[in-house]
Order: sequence, then C-alpha cells, then structure tokens
Amino acid sequence: MESTEQILFLGLGYIGLPTAAVAASKGLQVIGVDIDPQVVDTVNRGEIHIVEPGLREVVREVVRAGRFRAATKPVASGVYLIVVPTPFKGNHEPDVSYVEAATRSVVPLLKAGDLFIIESTSPVGTTDRMARLIFSERPELEGQLHVAYCPERVLPGNVLHELVHNDRVIGGIDEASTQRAMAFYARFVEGALHPTNARTAEMCKLTENSSRDVQIAFANELSLICAKAGINVWELIELANKHPRVHILQPGSGVGGHCIAVDPYFITADFPSESQLIAKSREINNYKAFWCAGQVKAAIQRFKVTQGRPPRVALMGLAFKPNIDDLRESPAKYIASKVMEGEDADYRIVEPNVREHSVFKLADYRKAYAESDIIAFLVAHKEFKTLEYRDDAVILDFCGVFKKQ
Repeated sequence: MESTEQILFLGLGYIGLPTAAVAASKGLQVIGVDIDPQVVDTVNRGEIHIVEPGLREVVREVVRAGRFRAATKPVASGVYLIVVPTPFKGNHEPDVSYVEAATRSVVPLLKAGDLFIIESTSPVGTTDRMARLIFSERPELEGQLHVAYCPERVLPGNVLHELVHNDRVIGGIDEASTQRAMAFYARFVEGALHPTNARTAEMCKLTENSSRDVQIAFANELSLICAKAGINVWELIELANKHPRVHILQPGSGVGGHCIAVDPYFITADFPSESQLIAKSREINNYKAFWCAGQVKAAIQRFKVTQGRPPRVALMGLAFKPNIDDLRESPAKYIASKVMEGEDADYRIVEPNVREHSVFKLADYRKAYAESDIIAFLVAHKEFKTLEYRDDAVILDFCGVFKKQ
C-alpha cells in the first residue's frame, strides 16, 4: 500500500492491539506504537502480552505477512488512532494527559487529508479540544484534517469477534470528518456504522456503561437486602425475571474493569448536580466490594472463636469478571487485599487465568477449595463451577457459583 494508506495505532493495550491486528488481518498496512519497549519487542516477535482468545494467532499471522509491526515512536501515516488509557486524578477526575501526549506526538507528522481518530474513553468535548490543540500548532490543517471520535464497545474474551461484528458509533468534528471515518471503519467492520457528531459519540460510550452500572447496582443492592432478609437472591431474581418485562441482572462482588467501573465518573465529574442516579449507583457498586470483604472478615472471626485456631481461607478469583486475566479496577482484588490486611489466617489466593502475581502467591483452585475452611467466591470463573458443593466448609458465594445452595 501507499504510505498515505498506512494506519498508525498509538497504544497497544487491551483494545489497541486487537484492533490493530484485526485491521491488519483485513489487508491494511498497520504500525502499532507503544511506549513500552517490551510490548514492542513482544509484538514484533508475533507474540502478545495480554490474554485474549485467538489474538496470538492473528498477531503472528499479520506480523509474518509484513502487514503489522510495532515501534516506540510514531511515523508519518494516513490514519492515526489514539487508543491510550484515560486514568483518574484526584477525586475520580478523568485524566486526558495520555490522550494529549499521544496527540502532540503526531502533530508534526499530520498532513492535509489525514484522518485523526480518538478511540480512548474520554470526557465530552475531548475530541474538539484535541482538534483545537492540533490546529493551534498546525493552523494550515484547519479544514484539511479529518478528526473524529469512535469508541470501542467490546467484551473482553470475545474482542476479535466483536471488533468486526459490533455496530460502531462514529462522530466527527464536522460532516466531512464523520464520513471519512466511516469509510475507514467500513474497511474492517461488518457491523452497522452509525454517524453522529463527536460530542454525542463521546457521551454515547459513557452512557452505555453508566446504564450497565445502574442496572448492576440494582442487583447488588437487592443482594444486600436479601442477605439481611434471609432470602436466596439468585432464586429471587430468577423468579422475578419470569415477568415478561423484567430483566434483573446478576449481582456480584462489585463492578470492575476499564469501562463500567470507570466511565460513569466521566459523567459525574463534569455534571455532578445532574448525575444523581449515576453517582449513587457507583457508590452502591463500590460498597458491595467493601461489604463482601466485611462478610469474609466476620466469617474468619467467627471461626477463630468457635474453632480456637485461625482458619484456612480460599479467596477464589482476582479478575474483574469471569474467565479473563484482566485485574483492572477489580473488586475481587480489592476484597482480597482488604481481608488479608486485617485478619490473621492461612490464605490461599486463586486466579486460574493468571500464572503469577507480584503481590499475591497464587494457589491451584482445586487444592485451595479442598483444603480450606472458609471459601469466598469473588469471581464466577468457569473452573469454579465444576466444583462440588462442600457442606463441611463455610462458603461465601458472592457471584452465584452455587446458585441453588
């Protein structure tokens, strides 16, 4: 392909790497940029540094075919995609400094006719702000450079399929930018492409995950009520969902990950007076993890009193959701840390999707389950659902591994 057809991805994380690999697999010439040399070296060997089913095979294929390579510095291309993290600062205030740094790194490379896309989750107005930054340094590009926002909406564990088949919302800073971005995504996305403006596209991503957070908060609040009322919350929800217009989600040990546990704060930070329900839902879901930790600690204390010794405790799962290795914003990880810092016990920390952890010494899930006096299920990994229920242990099932017990 011509150099003007080259696609540059800035950020090779959980979204950037799969998207770059998928684009390359569809015949595009792709360069992925990451500030971590180890990530770059790993990708250029045709290997991956994250866990995602099927991704290693795709990366290996496109690297060997010469359609995908990684680098530590950006190079002149035709399309630039910003896929970097947007962490928090202060009191859950979104930090767009990574987006800004990535933008500044390519400003000298941009030329008329290029397409600049932000995929990173961002506060409303970020795309317009980055456009102003670009045009302040390169005023000759105003009206000549296409700038758009297109959020990802994929499920970890099924990213490769969803990158291709999910619908995409695409919003440019003007109509020409929207159409140029839609033409780009049409080259590797089979889902429907929905045009809008940049601010609406930014808000759409935040709205989708805030909606999920509110729904989960209802289920988690229900689980707290049921625990106090002596009701099996799993049976209750199953029965309530028999109503044709009711669909209650499943409670868990909290809400984690880089989307649902994060995106609502992008709204509450900018619209604190208007986002009452969204803010309260965040509080409930954060409290659920705190409550779970309290339940485990109370069980440990009861065991010490009744048995006269510290218990063997299995904490089952560290990931933020089932069947993945991603520990970002994980309530399970928080619960494990909170319990272990305050209670004397013999702990077995289990996470079948991670080989080793810098803080926790990990145990085999079967052995930990069989040997422990208290077992707290923090994540409903598929491996845990193969275990037989133990009547001779204290089982704290926060995520419905044994729903009928």
